[in-house]
Amino acid sequence: MATLLVNTGKAIVTNRIKGAGTEPKNVAWGTGAGTTAATDTTLFTENGSRTAGTSTQQTTSTTDDTYQVVGTLTAGSGITVTNAGLFDDISAGNLFVKGDFTGIALNTSDSIQFTIKTVFS
Repeated sequence: MATLLVNTGKAIVTNRIKGAGTEPKNVAWGTGAGTTAATDTTLFTENGSRTAGTSTQQTTSTTDDTYQVVGTLTAGSGITVTNAGLFDDISAGNLFVKGDFTGIALNTSDSIQFTIKTVFS
């Protein structure tokens, strides 16, 4: 399993520091197999619609060193979710951070609330 601030995510950070770009707070999930790599630009088989999450600053080791987004997605049919990530657009956009994990089986109308943290340490 891997969770990474991918290369396109690093570009989002530097763009935001310059005062440009869009906040990466749109949560999506995927159903495909794979291990997250820094060069990934998409999820493994993105499934369903993205949702705009709620972003906050959190403290992990140093005050406000963590960017956190919380968002809930609901299954439109029975699926097994294997990866999730944040994008800077609700329908397209650039991948910011991505994580893969052991599959979570969902039935129609089941939901997952993702809490995605990016710690700058």
